[in-house]
Amino acid sequence: MTIKAVVFDFGGVLIDWNRDYLYRQLIPNETERRWFLDNVCKMDWVVQQDGGQSLEEGTAELVALYPEHEALIRAFYARWHEMVAGVLQEGVALVDRLDAAGVPLFGLTNWSAETFPYAWERFDVLRRFREIIVSGRVGVIKPNPRIFALMRAEIEKHLPGIQPNELVFIDDNLHNAQAATDLGWHGVHYTGALDTETKLRALNVPI
Repeated sequence: MTIKAVVFDFGGVLIDWNRDYLYRQLIPNETERRWFLDNVCKMDWVVQQDGGQSLEEGTAELVALYPEHEALIRAFYARWHEMVAGVLQEGVALVDRLDAAGVPLFGLTNWSAETFPYAWERFDVLRRFREIIVSGRVGVIKPNPRIFALMRAEIEKHLPGIQPNELVFIDDNLHNAQAATDLGWHGVHYTGALDTETKLRALNVPI
């Protein structure tokens, strides 16, 4: 078996994004903050924007549901950049080593089309990828098989005839990694760089 390309998720693997970085400032009480993030600005809502809904529309819908929390809801995207702490150095080092070894690299991320440019402009590691599929741009999110098909189609432009079992997909979300495995890829659940490196070596990926 030969692995011909490695596909990376970004958030939680290469980019340090966390809602708490902003909302610790806005809601100091941990119990109140957890309730707000679990029930109002919850991840199911964030995923709607990652899937292509505009930030304006998503915000308006949530404000209509929870008008008493309007200021906190509007802060989510108005101050979204405060949720991004920077790059995750261990993940970036993994990209560096794979790139140095000549392994073709691609990116597949659940990310709003409107906020992704902020990361693109600031984090040079994102320019190491030959192609990047951003869910908000294509209107479909992981773990939907359609987004993996779109990624594979982009990879085929560079590596004609690539087969699923020649692809590795690294994601910190277990469900997304499993979705790739179910499609015949080698899904790797990212829990840290060392563990991922061990899994890559087991797949004979040069690193």
